Amino acid sequence: MDSFHEQLVEDSAFLKAEQRLDTELVDKLILQLNRIYPQILTDKEATKFRNLDVPTSVRLGELLTNLQGKGEEACKEFYRALHLHVEEVYYSLPTRLRLRDALDPLASPRVYRQRHVMNDRGPLFFLGCFGVAMGMTILYYYSEAKVTGGSRALGMAALGLKRKAQEVLIWYTEESLMK
Repeated sequence: MDSFHEQLVEDSAFLKAEQRLDTELVDKLILQLNRIYPQILTDKEATKFRNLDVPTSVRLGELLTNLQGKGEEACKEFYRALHLHVEEVYYSLPTRLRLRDALDPLASPRVYRQRHVMNDRGPLFFLGCFGVAMGMTILYYYSEAKVTGGSRALGMAALGLKRKAQEVLIWYTEESLMK
């Protein structure tokens, strides 16, 4: 989470351009900061920022710059005052929208591609393994006698396989020759 100072720097442009922050609302914010937190906004500063001869957007810009210069606590209290007096503007701040979108899983549904991979060899590897298993099953259930030329074909099939599969097929061939 960004600090309140960083958030205020980011939100400043939005606040200066916001039409809903009229003279009356800016005065409420200034008075809130001055009365409740005089260490943040002194009487002299409050009088300066409430000067009606200066346009509201300029006064607000100067107030924001002043608060940023006073540090983290001043920025935090500005956000608290904004939330108290102008809630709809507070919730439409760029930093609030970003935070809300990050916390709300229904706001912007993200598609997570779930992939349960036991290995990365692909579907042909699976089909090959399935074919070998099926072939061995057929040989087992129909026995050597019913499959014509079984022992020689089994011995030849073992040539292209890995060591463990070769051993199984050769063992099966030798056992059938002993019967």
